[in-house]
Amino acid sequence: MPQLDSTTVPEGVSPTAPAPARKQRLRRTRATAVSIYRRPARPVTALVAGLSLALAFPPYDIWPLSILAVTALGIAVHGQRTRTGFGYGLLFGLPFMLWLLKWLRVVGPDAWIVLSVVQALYIAALAAALTLIGKLRLWPLWTACLWVAEELVRDRIPFGGFPWGRLAFANTATPFTPIAALAGAPGVTFAVALTGALLGWAALRLYGLYAGRDGASAAETPEGVRTPRSAVPLALGAIGLAIAVPASAYAVPIPTGGHAAGPDTATIAVVQGNVPRTGLDFLGQRRAVLDNHVRQTHKLAADVRAGKVEKPELVIWPENSSDLNPFEERDAYALIDGAVKDIGVPVLTGVLVAGPDATHIQNQGIVWDPVTGPGASYTKRHPVPFGEYIPMRELLTKFISRLERVPRDFYPGKTVGVMQLGPARIGDVICFEIAYDNVTREAVTHGGRVLVVQTNNATYGRTGQPEQQLAMSRLRAIEHGRAVLIAATSGISAIVMPDGKVVERTREFTADTLVMDIPLRDDRTLATRLGSAPEWILAIVGLLACAYGILRRRRKPWITTPGIPPTPADAGVDTRADANAIKEMM
Repeated sequence: MPQLDSTTVPEGVSPTAPAPARKQRLRRTRATAVSIYRRPARPVTALVAGLSLALAFPPYDIWPLSILAVTALGIAVHGQRTRTGFGYGLLFGLPFMLWLLKWLRVVGPDAWIVLSVVQALYIAALAAALTLIGKLRLWPLWTACLWVAEELVRDRIPFGGFPWGRLAFANTATPFTPIAALAGAPGVTFAVALTGALLGWAALRLYGLYAGRDGASAAETPEGVRTPRSAVPLALGAIGLAIAVPASAYAVPIPTGGHAAGPDTATIAVVQGNVPRTGLDFLGQRRAVLDNHVRQTHKLAADVRAGKVEKPELVIWPENSSDLNPFEERDAYALIDGAVKDIGVPVLTGVLVAGPDATHIQNQGIVWDPVTGPGASYTKRHPVPFGEYIPMRELLTKFISRLERVPRDFYPGKTVGVMQLGPARIGDVICFEIAYDNVTREAVTHGGRVLVVQTNNATYGRTGQPEQQLAMSRLRAIEHGRAVLIAATSGISAIVMPDGKVVERTREFTADTLVMDIPLRDDRTLATRLGSAPEWILAIVGLLACAYGILRRRRKPWITTPGIPPTPADAGVDTRADANAIKEMM
């Protein structure tokens, strides 16, 4: 019998594929994966991630998608040119904002689309910046800092900014939420973005191990990328860190207690009178809206006399509970005064008053005493552009006639909304102001022992916007260690405790009253004391990393994804590896 060596195949036996053939098939599979990653999958990934991020916010509240959206965007732009990253960021940001802000369609499709596009441009700029730091060591950390920087700018520019869509506002009842007591909303955004970026770092390492070239040496891989042997433990380590970030938040004490310099509690009533109908036209029913809140307050007084509910020590009415100026219309004054006298305790009313000149009106919360009548007041400091005032009015009204529906601009208040209301020193904010860090914080630092949100969401009823605003209030409660009382004309009115729990809430478009004992607090959380300092520090760190990335790219322009050969589509990169990969496939 002839001897068989290792290369001899017995006659009639079907040989198995030799090693070179198996390697060739493996290379083809890897090359296919690389091709999919590079071209169609990147823009699709960005688009799907943007839609997913919208689902992380109320009314859907699938908060883990906020992490995965950060992961997906980071992967999509990694190793790309800056302008390509900008395009992918636009693919991410536009569907996200269009879905998140769909409640603006009741105002008009043009307002909805224009605002969504403007907001998406900020996210596109963020994605472009991410391409500059993707080759730096510790890039997940710089990624999280850049997310904070993007929100810092978007929250302030233009016209005072528009904070909707912050990562923190998708995480108001999640493992990340306690971080708000340490570093506010920016701290929560940072933690969420860091977690998502770490997962992206791990995914790229594992993908690079699968799609990388055979025999690649450390010299052939980008700086900071380890050999395949170390890729798995490094990726697992990154995943472990990603888990540790939200897990560490459980060690943050939630501010449920706190030293009280005055009465520990107060019995409050939140009145929701409801509106005649939804949409913009409800404003034409000003007298009916006032009548509803007067009627509901009289009903509360009757229930107190009948022993059905405990008598409150103060009552909260919502924003626009009287759009009739009580100082000009005597019947409106009489209606409000009669309701306040009937309940017999101070009422925080929400009224529109003229002034300070003929071209302005003021959106105010006024303390109305049953004995002395109207007293201290707070004027909304942050009117909504194009809703409560028209920037560049003379120019824009020539082209957009619908802007004439706002005949007079709302005058921005100059003082913080801290007022004494019965036994409680309240910090009042009106409607969208709850989204702005500085307005809410100053209501606490100036002495507010409980936060009050007077709001009117009737225009956006049953669109998801009231739920989004309620989520912001929950975060503010933990951030500042204060109970939050939300009074809405048509809902959602709610009582939020200092630990962020919603203990009472109303349904939309119903008349209702909430009565409860609420805690009054004086202690300040670390977030309240630090203010915007953590936000600015994180943003500056991110921008410095970005600047370093620009300098590094000029000196060393090859930008590659770890373990993935560069392509001509990538930024100014060496294409020799691509040529070798093509030869191997042929």
